[in-house]
Amino acid sequence: MAKKTPQTEYDSPWKQMLQLYFQDFMLFFFPQAHSEIDWSRGFIFLDQELQQVVRDAELGKRLIDKLVKIYRIGGEEEWLLIHVEVQSQEETVFPKRMFVYNYRIFDRYDRSVASLAILGDENIKWRPNQFGYELFGCKVDFQFPVIKLLDYQQRLSELEASRNPFATVVMAHLAAVQTSSDRLERKQQKLVLVKRLYEQGLGRDDIINLFQFIDWMMTLPDQLELEFWQEYRDFEESKRMQYVTSVERSGIRLGLLEGIELGLELKFGASSVGVMDEISQIYDIEQLRAIKEGIKTATTVDELRQIYQDSTTDNPPEN
Repeated sequence: MAKKTPQTEYDSPWKQMLQLYFQDFMLFFFPQAHSEIDWSRGFIFLDQELQQVVRDAELGKRLIDKLVKIYRIGGEEEWLLIHVEVQSQEETVFPKRMFVYNYRIFDRYDRSVASLAILGDENIKWRPNQFGYELFGCKVDFQFPVIKLLDYQQRLSELEASRNPFATVVMAHLAAVQTSSDRLERKQQKLVLVKRLYEQGLGRDDIINLFQFIDWMMTLPDQLELEFWQEYRDFEESKRMQYVTSVERSGIRLGLLEGIELGLELKFGASSVGVMDEISQIYDIEQLRAIKEGIKTATTVDELRQIYQDSTTDNPPEN
């Protein structure tokens, strides 16, 4: 079964974490902006509205784009665009895309827009934060803040001490990149990160959510995966906690199905509805992972079906 490489798109787990912990995301990466938002008034994700805005402006490969309606302290209503870029290579069109999305959103809503970017690539020198040009005295200068995940490599002690969920997110992302060619070391680091969740005294739901993110980011070859789960179960038993059952049966599976559905929609469009109905009946985690990877190379829906057509797809979850 194909496993993730450093070039793997980690879009689905990042998307889920943003949905679950948006306020923590802003506090961790953009504390000044966080302090100016009136969180008591809530916030609304406008994913469908964003898709309508940018559907005619496809510039490069979009991974995660988030448009969030927020309220500033003082009563002024603004729109906030969160653009999370998690990839391992540079993209020359990226600054232009940030600019295009920003002005398209402003043009539609006539509201101030803050475009923010997270870069998860491996080139420490690649820090695009501006797009502009000048012609005959007319000048455009669009600047946006950028967070470089590699910078946190020098702040590991700070990450380890933090209880913000995105400290764990960054640690898992960095560990996944660093251990891409050493899966035995990845297994060890994965165990360390998972055990840290319990040591922090986090609640059950937070442990499950963060466990799912770590598991998505730090996939292992089959044998090491089995070893990891055995060591994890032994650890969990020593803590007298049974979270692993919930993780295996709900969080990971639902996260995989979400990623598969997104991949099918982007690659095959409406013709993928039927196959998604079939895939939603599969409960085997490794089979779902294989299907998700297979979307990248399959050229037709029928070709993708070959990955699971010989397997039984109507088995209920284990009791």
